[in-house]
Amino acid sequence: MHYQLIIVLPLLVIFMIACIKTRKLTVPASLLAGFIGYLIIAGAGYPGLIMLGAFFIMGVLATSHKKELKANAGEQQRTASQVFANGGMAAILATFAMFQPAWAEELLLMMAASLASATADTLSSELGMVYGRNFYNILSFKREAKGLDGVVSLEGTLLGAAGTLVIAIIYGIGYGFNNKYLVIIVFAGVMGNLADSVLGATLERKHQIGNDTVNFLNTLFAALLAGSLYW
Repeated sequence: MHYQLIIVLPLLVIFMIACIKTRKLTVPASLLAGFIGYLIIAGAGYPGLIMLGAFFIMGVLATSHKKELKANAGEQQRTASQVFANGGMAAILATFAMFQPAWAEELLLMMAASLASATADTLSSELGMVYGRNFYNILSFKREAKGLDGVVSLEGTLLGAAGTLVIAIIYGIGYGFNNKYLVIIVFAGVMGNLADSVLGATLERKHQIGNDTVNFLNTLFAALLAGSLYW
């Protein structure tokens, strides 16, 4: 594992510099993203890092795609709190896996589910605003404007589910294909995304919690759900 860290560390430094130069992330966010990547490869190896990278790439592409059609069209840098909200749970679980090898299989499954949920949330919200035809409040099922907290579309939800499948396939390639585990990752990712929308329609709309908290909780929910289905 140590040689992996030595090889990857320069790549993480290059990644952080690239994020700063391209203004995708703030400087603190870039540093935190690099640290999260370091923890994930330390605990989950290359497959974990590739899953994290896939989430980041899909998120950047989805966010940049047809920005003029979205409710928030302005170019915004991701902050450190946003980076932690999406990737922090994966880093925590990978770190636990590093120190608790007896539980590593379950913890890495939970890590994959958390990244699947973060991916589904990003793709469904960003691409749903572009390709969604009808937008509904997830609780009342009444039509509402796109971009509002707790508003979903069928198209966005399906695109988010496709993102969870990408994470599940990377997990399978990296750790060995297990049909049950792949289904758990996809299911937990989709349910985590829906939990995000429920929190958005309730607590976030009431300004009791912010979007970063919602994002962290949806990854936590997905991880716990995957852990509960592991046995």
